[in-house]
Amino acid sequence: MKVTNINGTSDHKCKCDSWIKHWEEFSKQTADKCSVKGCSSDAEVGAHVQKSGSTDECWYIVPFCRKHNQSSEDAVLELNAGTDLEPANVSKTCGKSK
Repeated sequence: MKVTNINGTSDHKCKCDSWIKHWEEFSKQTADKCSVKGCSSDAEVGAHVQKSGSTDECWYIVPFCRKHNQSSEDAVLELNAGTDLEPANVSKTCGKSK
């Protein structure tokens, strides 16, 4: 899966304390390493991304190192196989009324 990083999303908040915790909660996995193929750095943040080359305009969260989280919106990043993309839409996830 190829994605592009969405810059300027630091003001967007969720009820999970952080976006990386949001990803862990909804993927049921531990964010260990950066999800970018070939990167062995620790996952430090939950990055907002969009699918590259897709008509899907939804925002998703994936674990990234800080370097990849600062990549430009022009950069297409390939994710490791099997990386879960978790929706960033809090009204459908952690902000959903129970």
